[in-house]
Amino acid sequence: MAALSFAIENSAEGSKARAGMITTDHGQIPTPIFMPVGTVGTVKAVTQQQLKEEIDAKIILGNTYHLYLRPGTGILEQAGGLHRFNGWERPILTDSGGYQVFSLAANRKIKEEGVMFQSHIDGSKHLFSPESVMDIQRCIGADIIMAFDECPPYPSEYGYAKKSMELTHRWLDRCIARLAETPDKYGYTQNLFPIVQGSTYKDLRQASCELVASKNAAGNAIGGLSVGEPEEMMYEFTALCADHLPRDKPRYLMGVGTPWNILECIGLGIDMFDCVMPTRNGRNGMLFTTEGVINIRNKKWANDFSCLDPGLPNATSRFYTKAYLRHLFVAEEILGLQIASIHNLSFYLWLVGEARTHILAGDFPSWKTEMVAKLKQRL
Repeated sequence: MAALSFAIENSAEGSKARAGMITTDHGQIPTPIFMPVGTVGTVKAVTQQQLKEEIDAKIILGNTYHLYLRPGTGILEQAGGLHRFNGWERPILTDSGGYQVFSLAANRKIKEEGVMFQSHIDGSKHLFSPESVMDIQRCIGADIIMAFDECPPYPSEYGYAKKSMELTHRWLDRCIARLAETPDKYGYTQNLFPIVQGSTYKDLRQASCELVASKNAAGNAIGGLSVGEPEEMMYEFTALCADHLPRDKPRYLMGVGTPWNILECIGLGIDMFDCVMPTRNGRNGMLFTTEGVINIRNKKWANDFSCLDPGLPNATSRFYTKAYLRHLFVAEEILGLQIASIHNLSFYLWLVGEARTHILAGDFPSWKTEMVAKLKQRL
């Protein structure tokens, strides 16, 4: 067992983008990387074999709130952790469930001890504390586990944002203490990433970055962005945080975002991304392609027999036609959701792979400018 390590292989001239390699007990993760979201132990409509063999995902996410409620930690422990339960042999990251508690749960009550909430499934009452969330994530068995934080809404008053950030910091100390007194499960190392908060206030964000950096964790995350603030504001605060977090540790921007968001934030020094957008939008008929965005439900694709995207190397995007996929959506066939999800995830993994290639080659800034303009086009 070894703690997570991170090595920077190259930095892009004229940009803060960097290409690196994260090493975990379940394998290596080349960065920048996009992590498909498998909230309840599954990336919706996509099998683990497809994730590995066609999409070539290097790491996926699970969610503490959802997995705690269903199937529960007892089942996951009996299985030997989430890796064995769902058959995924590569690294897994678990979100602490904080965001879900604040966005999904009913009648939640935040106090120093933790958060009392009602399950969105059956209304049962539960308490999440920093200690219990660490214990739950130990049972799930992810390679990277997130600290329990409060994610304030946008916009937030300064006073609330400050109080919320300070609570997140106190909870972080308790997360660290709990992990120090409990052993890793299942024979491999679990690595804590603290989360920077502070809403859209520069002094709070800087203070949070400094506090988080002082903990010398294996990596660090930026939370509380992409929650409704304008895009330019997201970039501004991402840049501020990246500038104040350690250079030699991976930086994870939580919940972001569109393909152009990801490219811009890679240019600001971010290494890791996750978002439900490729699968959720795919299930609603929106395809991201190397030439721009497609709404596959539109009539214009009804007799377009070209493949989904000749610019992608994966089999699904080159085999199925736009006309056929549109037919599946109009006919409400489940296969349509699967094809669109595989296509979009393949595109996202291709995109961060291309970004990495151009960082290593030294021409990332010019490539990024050209790609952002192209990706934003509606076809």
